[in-house]
Order: sequence, then structure tokens, then C-alpha cells
Amino acid sequence: MTLDEYIEQHTTPEPDYLYRLWRATNIHMLHGRMASGHLQGRLLKMLVTMIRPKNILEVGTFSGYSALCMAEGLDDDGLVYTFEVNDEQEDFTRPWIENSPVADKVRFIIGDAITEAPRLGITFDLAFIDGDKRTYRETYEMVLSLLRKGGYILADNTLWDGHVVDQSYNRDPQTHGIETFNDYVLHDDRVEQVILPLRDGLTLIRKI
Repeated sequence: MTLDEYIEQHTTPEPDYLYRLWRATNIHMLHGRMASGHLQGRLLKMLVTMIRPKNILEVGTFSGYSALCMAEGLDDDGLVYTFEVNDEQEDFTRPWIENSPVADKVRFIIGDAITEAPRLGITFDLAFIDGDKRTYRETYEMVLSLLRKGGYILADNTLWDGHVVDQSYNRDPQTHGIETFNDYVLHDDRVEQVILPLRDGLTLIRKI
């Protein structure tokens, strides 16, 4: 048994609906591993339960797995507003969201969050950034402007398969976007942050 397997086995199981969504994502989607999955999904739910946000902003819906995990942890009056810029995702994702046990807590929006989220006129308590890595810095600035003081941002994929420390790696725009984002947040005195080495890296950021 590997350490990763041990951790998975000693983490609260995901609900059957989410397991079926994860399976369907990996079977039918080209990049199924982009879905948060069991371990990260349970962490997202627990963080939401701890923080107790009323409004959550998600940038990058993909198959809807992470949005549903966060919705699980919400109080009755909480909502997740999740944006997906790729309209080709809608046919797969929308039915999974709308048929889920937490459908009433999720607002699924096709569009560019950088331009569309500010138009909602909502102040958010928590945000999950998991969209285009090339625009992580721009997404972060948009999210921070909509976040209440003391609110939290979770940024996914911030270790990018270890490429952030691999000097021999041929730097593509996605890797450069992650590196730029990580350095930018490190020197941003508006926040404090910690990177968790969970899956592909998850950065927890608090607006101070």
C-alpha cells in the first residue's frame, strides 16, 4: 500500500453521487484528472463547513465535482456561483449539477468570470480558482476585489506537477502563469497564504 492509498482509505468517503460523477468525468472527459477527486473534494467540503461562507465564487467548473463538494458544506442559505468559460462543457456538466442533491445551492454560469463575476454585484466570502492557468494573476485580482476582508481564496494546481521547481522543464504559458501567480501572491501584502502539497498543490489565501 502506498502512502497516497493509505490517506485515501483513511479519509471520509465521498457520497455515491460524487463518486459516479468522478467516474463519468474520467470516462467521458478528455482530461478527467482535472476533477478534484475524493481527497481534495472532502477537504473543500470541510473548509466550507469551517469557514461557513454565504457566497462562494468558483472560477473553472469543469465537470462540477468541486462545486458540488463545496455546496455540500454550505448552510441552507449559501450559494456557489461557478463559472466555466468553455461552453462545450455545458452538455456534460449542467445535468450533473441540476440532478445533484445540492442543485439548489449551485448557480452554473457559462462565461468568462473575469468580466462576468463583477457584474453579479455580490461580495464573496470564499473563492476557488481553478480556471485558465495563463490568467491566474488576472483572475486573482478580480476575485480579491470581490472578496470581503477576512475572506479566503483557494487556488488549485499551484505546484503544477512539480514544474515550478524544475528548471529543465520547457516552460509553457500555463507553467509561466502559475509561477507568475505564486510569486505575485508571495509579495502581496494584502493577503497571507500557505501552499498545501495536496495533489497538484492547493494554496490557501486569506485577505487581511
